[in-house]
Amino acid sequence: MKHVVLTIAVLAAGLSLQAQDAASFKASYERQVRMTGNAGIGVETILDRWEEAFPNDPEMLEGRYKFFLAKSAGNVVVDKTSKHYLGKDPVLTLKDSTGTEHFYFEDTVFADSLFALGQKAIDRAVSLAPTELGYRIDKITSLMLYEKDSPDMATQELLKLIDYQKNTKPSWTYFGLSVDESTFRQAILEYCVNFYKYGTPGSYEAFKTVSEAMHKIYPKDTGFINNLGSYWLAYKKNNKKALSWYNKSLKIDPNDYVAAKNCVILARKEKNEKLEKKYLPALIASTGSEAERTACQVRLESLGKKR
Repeated sequence: MKHVVLTIAVLAAGLSLQAQDAASFKASYERQVRMTGNAGIGVETILDRWEEAFPNDPEMLEGRYKFFLAKSAGNVVVDKTSKHYLGKDPVLTLKDSTGTEHFYFEDTVFADSLFALGQKAIDRAVSLAPTELGYRIDKITSLMLYEKDSPDMATQELLKLIDYQKNTKPSWTYFGLSVDESTFRQAILEYCVNFYKYGTPGSYEAFKTVSEAMHKIYPKDTGFINNLGSYWLAYKKNNKKALSWYNKSLKIDPNDYVAAKNCVILARKEKNEKLEKKYLPALIASTGSEAERTACQVRLESLGKKR
């Protein structure tokens, strides 16, 4: 009996030491990154030693992913003739000899081979820790940066993630901390916001595709309903379809600010005072800005005098 107890104690001590060793690798890695950056001097050496000792440690693999992502990235300046590029403002504006304005934007490009190594590392991390949302966010974010105005791979990864949520309903963690389902929904909504900001045909379609997928499993979530309204309003210029989505949102939540605001914007674009008058009370009730509330109230009163 004493021998069994002793064996268990030795095994427990060994596991504790192993965990401590893994934690020490992580601590050394984090110290080096703070000093030199994700791909700085000494970082790869620590990652190599960490991988040799713990080849299936997802945190090591995430470090490897960050190393290759930083190593593959390079900054460039791109010349465009439009005032906005991927939701960014230009860093410089110049006119050429013909008087044409050129807008210069900072951008990041990636070396394909190094980027692919980073993707391989984060894919392994995801496979080892499928309910760690942080690793999945790492992958999708890097794909968005890589693909820019045509986020096909990022969209497919998001759809896979949504499908996993729908079929598995996992207990998510975010870098080790337990998070609820609302965190997952908010993360997807943030990606939609970025697709919308990019403002390209490809990103608008990604915005719609992901919002539709989320709407199917969260039909009462007004965030994704409003996204679909904005797709038809801002991109397709179909006010009738946009209004039907915003009305759906206001039916679920009469005080939904985004829906009310966009309905008022839509009515003003159409110069439809009757429609504007209909939605102004919802905007007054939902806005958190006293200045906006006052302006809307004044406008509503002026429309009432026009009877």
